[in-house]
Amino acid sequence: MNVNLSIRSRREFIKTAVLGAAGTGLALNTSAKSYSSIVGANERIHVAVIGLRNQGTVHLGSWCALKESHNVQVRAVCDVDEALFAPALKLVDAKSGDLPTTNWDLREVLDDKVINAVSIVVPNHWHALAAVWAAQAGKHVYVEKPASHNIWEGRKMIEAWRKYGLRMQVGLNNRSSKSVRDAIAFLHGGGIGELYMARALCFKARDSYGMSKDSLPPSTFHFDRWLGPAPQRPYNEKRSHYNWHWFWDTGNGDTGNTGPHTLDIARWGMKKNEHPASVYSTGGIFGFTQDEGKTSGTMVYGGVETYGHDRTTQETPNTQTAAFTYADGKIIDLETRGRYTNHEGSSGQEVGNLFYGTDGWLEISGNTWKAFRKREKQPFAQSKESERDRSNHWANFLDAIRSDKNEDLHSDIHEGHLSTSLCHLANISYRLGRSLKFNGFEEKFANDREADSMLTREYRKPYVVPDKV
Repeated sequence: MNVNLSIRSRREFIKTAVLGAAGTGLALNTSAKSYSSIVGANERIHVAVIGLRNQGTVHLGSWCALKESHNVQVRAVCDVDEALFAPALKLVDAKSGDLPTTNWDLREVLDDKVINAVSIVVPNHWHALAAVWAAQAGKHVYVEKPASHNIWEGRKMIEAWRKYGLRMQVGLNNRSSKSVRDAIAFLHGGGIGELYMARALCFKARDSYGMSKDSLPPSTFHFDRWLGPAPQRPYNEKRSHYNWHWFWDTGNGDTGNTGPHTLDIARWGMKKNEHPASVYSTGGIFGFTQDEGKTSGTMVYGGVETYGHDRTTQETPNTQTAAFTYADGKIIDLETRGRYTNHEGSSGQEVGNLFYGTDGWLEISGNTWKAFRKREKQPFAQSKESERDRSNHWANFLDAIRSDKNEDLHSDIHEGHLSTSLCHLANISYRLGRSLKFNGFEEKFANDREADSMLTREYRKPYVVPDKV
């Protein structure tokens, strides 16, 4: 199959992008619900996966695995790097026997009236705009965490979700884990008394991603489209594939990468369906030398090389703590550690949660949990081996599409926005170097214009998240 058949030239894209109404939405059906979003109980759901690296391949495999049980088909794959088309097609063919169409232009994918839903697995700075465009095009949306790149974007996504009457699920997969759901029910039932604090752990060893000079992008890579809403700058391989996580223009650091998972569980367990009243975060980039040469024993993480202690240009911290205090005085604490560290909890959690109540404490690690009474060393309640299955978050999304009920979603965009906002609040406090008071009702800081300016960003035209969705 010629994967280039549906690809327009760069010149054609620039022309249509400038002339198009990108700032006010797609010129598509903007009724409350387009016909492509309406799916009967027995009709096939056609999905397009937008973003094909790393987590994108997880989405491809997940949709393919549900082909028979949930009557779903990967109809299209999309990425600004055409080099990823061939492996994506091979994966889908091997797992489902289907051969989807390919396109580097997500707007052409959204124009396809056969597509019912999209998986958005692109860098963080594209999440909101892609989701809003998809909703305007009448597509149901599954968007990866963090839901947005900034707090204002999350609110626009909620508005689009409500306006167009579609399902919008955030990839906080723990919400569909039976074991985690059981742990949360145990907490909410008073299993360890009244909760007063939760800790969210993100201990992920990160070596330096190194440095490189600006250069020309690969011929297969549509770099201007990849930049999208971010400021114009030259291509640099250490700021593109995967490395985008560590720069403020495109990513949110590990606090916004893995942090959303554990912060979501913390907020869920604490029954905090609101924003915190204050936040304080501190940290830095530690453990890297000023040597520019590569160290021996490089390893690959996220599909890119890492270089031990070498010098790096990353901007986001590799070590960060944040404390969120709610109006009732209860606390959620986040700890991000990217260097060598001890672990916490009874079994050495690296990514997980700890809850503290008046009668004991509880830990969640992956799809297992244990509860400890007061100062006892042995758990008095825990997940059972037979219960440690993980329900399918992608299947939950499909079930909600068929039921046409937002309440059937385990992690709708409103839940995703509240949890993602914790990451953004932590990063704003870290970057400003001070404690901040937050008015959750208005989603603004208390008499703090400098902090308020970091609730959104200046968008590069024509890639503008519209004020009116």
